[in-house]
Amino acid sequence: MATVAAATAPPPAWKDPSKHEVRFVDVEKGVSLEVLDWGGSGRPIVLLAGYGHSAHVFDHLAPKLRDVGRVVAVTRRGFGASTRPDSGYDDQRLADDVFAVLEALRLEKPVLAGHSLGGSELTTLGNQHSDRVAGLVYLDALQDPKDFPSSNPKHMELFRALPAPMREPKCARKGDTLEAHREAQVCNEGFAFPEAEMRATHIVEADGTVGRHTTPPHVGRLIGDGQIKRDYSKIRVPVLALSALPRPGEVPDHYQPKDDAERAAILAFGKDVQAYVDRWLSSLKKAVPDARLVDLPGAGHHVHLSREPEVLKEMRAFVAGLRR
Repeated sequence: MATVAAATAPPPAWKDPSKHEVRFVDVEKGVSLEVLDWGGSGRPIVLLAGYGHSAHVFDHLAPKLRDVGRVVAVTRRGFGASTRPDSGYDDQRLADDVFAVLEALRLEKPVLAGHSLGGSELTTLGNQHSDRVAGLVYLDALQDPKDFPSSNPKHMELFRALPAPMREPKCARKGDTLEAHREAQVCNEGFAFPEAEMRATHIVEADGTVGRHTTPPHVGRLIGDGQIKRDYSKIRVPVLALSALPRPGEVPDHYQPKDDAERAAILAFGKDVQAYVDRWLSSLKKAVPDARLVDLPGAGHHVHLSREPEVLKEMRAFVAGLRR
C-alpha cells in the first residue's frame, strides 16, 4: 500500500518587527521613495541613511525618539525599496528628493538628521531651505566628498603602511548567512545592523543566505560624480554634529605596535587623518560658529548604532532646545 508523505509547510514570511508605517512618496515622474513613519508627537524628525543603506538602518534608533517628535526615515533613490532609475543621483537632485518628501508629508520645521552621505543632503537643504527646517544633526557626516582621504594616493600609501591587523577586520565572517553576517559585525564593531536593513539592501534567500547588494553598480558611480564640496555658509539653523574624533598622537587601544616602525606608521596615518578632520570641522565652525560638536571616542562610523544612548541623549536635548 502506497504511503503519502505529509506536506511540509513553508516557513512563515519574515516580517519587520519595527513598528512603522511604510509608504511611498513620488518625487518625480517614475521615481518613488520608501518612507518609514514611526509616528510620535511633536516636531518632525527626518532620518537620512548613509551610502549603501536604507531607512531600515534606523529601525532600532527611530522608535526611541518618538517621545520628542514624529519620526520618519527616507530611503534615497537607488537603494532598498525605492525606485532605482538610471539618473538623478547628483547632490542637488538627492536633496530635492528629500525636500519633496517634506512637502508631500507636510512636515513643518523638521529636524533633519543624516548619517555619512546623508550629510550632503543635509547641507544642501540647510543652505537652500533654512526657512523650512528647524535644525540639522550630522551623524558622523561632516566628511567633504571633494577633500576625502581615500581619494588621495598619498593617504592610501599611509594606510597600506599600517600593520595588517589595523587594516583588516578582527573577525572573519564564517559563512554567508544572515546570522554569520551579524556575528561578524558584532565582533568587529560591537553592533549589528537591524535584520530588516540587511533584507532591504541585499538579496536574502529563503534559507537565510545573503547574496549581492540590490543597488546597481552605476548608482555609486553617479553619486560620487555628482557630489559637491561642502559649503555651510548659508545655513541659518542650529547644528549638532556627533562623531569619533581622531587622536593622532595616540596609539589605539586595540593594537599595540610590535616595533618603532609600526608605531611611526600608525602615528603618521593618524596625523594625516587629523588634518582632514581639522579642515572639515573648521569649514563648519567658520560658517556656523554655534554648532555643537560632540566627540564619541571609539564610536566608529555608525555612531547611531555603536553609541545609541549618547546619540539619543544629544538628539533629545537638541530637539527640546529648538525654538518653535
